Amino acid sequence: MDNHSGVGVIDKASAILGALEQGPSTLAELVTTTHLARPTVHRLALALEHHHLVGRDSNGAFVLGRRFAQLAASVGEDRLVSAAQPVLTVLRDRTGESAQLYRPHGDQRICIAAADRPVGLRDSIPVGTTMTMTAGSAAQVLLAWEEPTRMHRGLAGARFTAAELEHVRAYGYAESAGERESGVSSVSAPVWGTAGTVIAAVSISGPIERLTAHPAGEHAESVMDAARQLSDVLRRTES
Repeated sequence: MDNHSGVGVIDKASAILGALEQGPSTLAELVTTTHLARPTVHRLALALEHHHLVGRDSNGAFVLGRRFAQLAASVGEDRLVSAAQPVLTVLRDRTGESAQLYRPHGDQRICIAAADRPVGLRDSIPVGTTMTMTAGSAAQVLLAWEEPTRMHRGLAGARFTAAELEHVRAYGYAESAGERESGVSSVSAPVWGTAGTVIAAVSISGPIERLTAHPAGEHAESVMDAARQLSDVLRRTES
């Protein structure tokens, strides 16, 4: 494939974004991957960051920005996002809590769809928000079925343990209370892709005063049902 369009700055920006498709990269790594001069990579990466096409992870490395999830949702090219909105709306109405859908994004996770509780106290997570993979029930779900090396790396510094991830795999859901944010509880379940891997996590979250410290007892089945619906949609669209 010819990567040269004749417009140099576009070709260079495209090279940077292509490198970030493979995961987070430091400036030095982008220079090595793109074979561009360091000042050029730095200048273009900062410009792309200004437009939210590039972001930063918790370690300061460059990652693809939240604008890509927003664009995918707006044009309806992402089957999962397109299918998620009605499912999350039903989940919100069924549980009375804000519902979200997260995808892994380098060493973080990104909210790609959400249905907020309309009134009262709620845990509002705007679409495009990047969040930690070291805390919260969605992080547990996204890490629980990872291959061992990545899982062990993800557990370094995490607020949950390998034993807790084993529980997630055994029961098909995760719960947390005050793990990601003080005073917030959540329940999450996995969305399975056609390749037999977990590609996303469905969650509900809200104040611990309302959801309690063990929200799975009341809400795990509803969250797992929503995740199963999205998994089924993906299987149907791939067949």
